[in-house]
Amino acid sequence: MGNPHTPSDKSGMRINKFIAHAGVCSRRDADTLVEQGRVKVDGEVVTEHGTRVHPGQHVEVDDSTIQLADFDYILLNKPKDTISTTDDPKGRDTVLQAAGIPDNNPKGMFPVGRLDRNTTGVLLLTNDGDLAHRLMHPSFEISKIYFVRTREPVKPHQLDQLQKGVELEDGMAAADRVTYIDQRINKTDVALEIHEGRNRQVRRMFESMGHDIVQLDRAKYAGLATGKLDRGRWRRLRPHEVRSLRKRVNLK
Repeated sequence: MGNPHTPSDKSGMRINKFIAHAGVCSRRDADTLVEQGRVKVDGEVVTEHGTRVHPGQHVEVDDSTIQLADFDYILLNKPKDTISTTDDPKGRDTVLQAAGIPDNNPKGMFPVGRLDRNTTGVLLLTNDGDLAHRLMHPSFEISKIYFVRTREPVKPHQLDQLQKGVELEDGMAAADRVTYIDQRINKTDVALEIHEGRNRQVRRMFESMGHDIVQLDRAKYAGLATGKLDRGRWRRLRPHEVRSLRKRVNLK
């Protein structure tokens, strides 16, 4: 008899899908793990993308057992002084702690992208590796809207420059849209929309024009907004919100 998880067997779940649904990584990254011989099924290394996993079989990645987990989706209104990572060796507060996720993180939750320590606002936490990978992939051009407060007023020609593009050390960066939140009140509060996700991009764009940001808040991410969710609070996404996210990145 052949091996029960050979590629020719069409029952069961493909190994890359199993790994993604266990919250380890995206299917594409799971394929790489398989190619590198880092995946075992019932103690045997598998290197074929078509390998299938059946109920009751034991799967390991890097010698650690993984299991299917129900997908979970949490919207956090990220507070200041929290790190966008699953754990911090320096003992600083993480976004998982802010969302009430236990230290052992039983569902394998992780933040989708990063907000720096002092940036607040919309942050998605999930264990859906496929969705997370696509939301962060540049080809899907996921929209992000930030509210920016600067120390000094931003001049009108500087708003134009932000939309035309400013030179950063890693290349040109441009806003999709940028405007004063209410110029009748002040010109230090600016709303900016981008679809890129480079490290500290918004801060660096303003710094390139000599502006110091004193407050930075992500107001929207992929259509998600905090709404009435107070800073530091969280809630689970509603089914229609999950469907909308998956539709944005062509996932069923």
